Amino acid sequence: MKRAYLLAYPAGHSLSPAMHNAAFAALGIGARYEALEVPPEALPDAVAVLVREDCYGANVTVPHKLAVIPHLDALAADASAVGAVNTVVRQKGRLVGHNTDVSGFLRALREDGSFEPAGCEALVLGAGGAARAVVYALLGAGARVAVFNRSPERGRALAQDFAHLGEVGALEPQELAERVSGCALLVNASSAGMARGGLDPGESPLPPGLLPERGFVCDLVYRPARTRLLREAEAAGLRTQNGLPMLVYQGAAALEAWTGQTAPLERMRAAAHAALAASSA
Repeated sequence: MKRAYLLAYPAGHSLSPAMHNAAFAALGIGARYEALEVPPEALPDAVAVLVREDCYGANVTVPHKLAVIPHLDALAADASAVGAVNTVVRQKGRLVGHNTDVSGFLRALREDGSFEPAGCEALVLGAGGAARAVVYALLGAGARVAVFNRSPERGRALAQDFAHLGEVGALEPQELAERVSGCALLVNASSAGMARGGLDPGESPLPPGLLPERGFVCDLVYRPARTRLLREAEAAGLRTQNGLPMLVYQGAAALEAWTGQTAPLERMRAAAHAALAASSA
């Protein structure tokens, strides 16, 4: 039986096993997807498992999207440009890093959110691997991007990394309120508001009462399905989207890279929704 994995820490919150195992079943593939709890010090050993002949590869998420890169043999163009990996594909005994977060984010925004980012003023919260993919995607789509991170130096470093791609800058804390209120697209790419793993699901990445005056609010967190940020945005009459559509689309792209087969998108979407509902009951 072939295998694929999720390398995460913590891993218990993920819907990916339900989603990918449903996809393997729908395609008639004898394979199993498993989430592995991988603390940072165990990452090299976990990556070494992916070289086995019975392995397709792995998805990679917090906190390993950057740390995994030195352990891979090569990077695909998307992962190299973003500087972060969310999918590892075993190819002829070599491990190649990909980034399907970029296409997954844009597809979710456009197809599920009916939001076109070209020309908009976007604000991205966070500076980790997910934020890197979002900033890269938005710049490629023609948006003007501001980045805010609680550690300002990390936000500045991210903005500098992508300055050659378009209009992007990092915000200082005193600039946040004005830029939030005026942005057309707000994306939370941090873990603020995530349930499980010792994180506080009641937390918001923004100070109390601070929201865009109009526009679209996207939170890449999908557990809980409605974070505090999204609840407050909805109450203010703003359009919102959680991270579940992006999870499905990036997962479909990863599955296609592993198997060479077209992903059963609706089966994956249904399995992810069912797993989220079951875990929230």
